[in-house]
Amino acid sequence: MVFALMIPTQSMYAQTLSTQDFTALDSLYTTRLAINKTAMLTLGAWAVGNIALNGSLMLGSSRQTDQTPFYFQQMNVFWNVVNVGLAASGYFGALSEPASAISLANALEQQASIERILLFNAGLDVAYIAAGAWMLERSKTDTERTALWQGYGQSLFVQGGFLLLFDVSVFAIHHLTTEPMIRNVLQSVRLTSNGAGLGLGVSVVLR
Repeated sequence: MVFALMIPTQSMYAQTLSTQDFTALDSLYTTRLAINKTAMLTLGAWAVGNIALNGSLMLGSSRQTDQTPFYFQQMNVFWNVVNVGLAASGYFGALSEPASAISLANALEQQASIERILLFNAGLDVAYIAAGAWMLERSKTDTERTALWQGYGQSLFVQGGFLLLFDVSVFAIHHLTTEPMIRNVLQSVRLTSNGAGLGLGVSVVLR
């Protein structure tokens, strides 16, 4: 069976994969999905645990007498309701992807995409932590809502800190796990230039 993909470029290269190479490519694809599923389950467990713990603590506290802890717990609940939605969406999104790689280009692009997303999210996490710091500073000047700013600021520190650790860790796992696999696949690909084409020819040959 031969699979071909044409992408416009300045020259044409033919990439030929043996059955063994195609199996390695498929392994790269399924590894990415497995890491994503585990990551989403981890995020979901953190979110559900936060909602259960902080929700129960809110029931036992009072907004009037335990103001800062109450707002801290409230923001934790709000934040992790969103996390539950993100974890569920990411997990079921991974489940809906095909079980095997469609092409070399697709596998490499999907891997690069998830790593870019994780790095972007890590940047957002730093912004969340910075917002928490701003709220704590605001609590020093807004005397009417000191407890609210303190509670919300502390929550952003905790939640943003966890997400930063989470995103950086998942990125590292993805990169360290898949980079050797990608290198092995690419090293085994035979590149042949005809010097005259205007596209990139990718052919997968099972033999």
